[in-house]
Amino acid sequence: MNLPTIENSVLILVDVQERLMRAMDQADAVLNRIELLLKGCAALHVDVIVTEQYPQGLGATLPELTALLPAGTPVLPKTEFSVFGNDDFRSVLSAKRREWLFFCGIESHVCVQQSVFDALNAGFQVAVAGDAVTSRKASDPALALSSFRHAGAQVWSVESILFQWLRTAKHPEFRTISRLVR
Repeated sequence: MNLPTIENSVLILVDVQERLMRAMDQADAVLNRIELLLKGCAALHVDVIVTEQYPQGLGATLPELTALLPAGTPVLPKTEFSVFGNDDFRSVLSAKRREWLFFCGIESHVCVQQSVFDALNAGFQVAVAGDAVTSRKASDPALALSSFRHAGAQVWSVESILFQWLRTAKHPEFRTISRLVR
């Protein structure tokens, strides 16, 4: 297994939308972790792909997250639960040529879960930011995280992901990331 690096990783932000997020368990805590992850991606220049489930009905990605996205970040509407069911997503991902896919978003037991399983089946190395996923019911994230582990995905905290990408305190963005996680 190759370890994840800045160069071989992409973050997939799954369906963190206006009408969905309001109904999620631990919404504020998870939103905080997603914001931290996006700030870290921006500082480290890690690519991000955003999906939106049926945006005309469920709204757009939360504006506080959109404001943190690097210029040119693809925001892809979908109706499929798995991001891999969407042709535009597969095309954008293919062009990036990344080995490691990192997932965060909602709902952990539906869209994130199906996406993780499809990513594993497609041969990607997969990690889920366990503290940056949630669902409407409090019991569903724990069940989803357990299923991710059993399927072969890694489950890490946002902070561990950021430091994995840094790899050393000598990295030019070490202080930036250290300040973010305090």
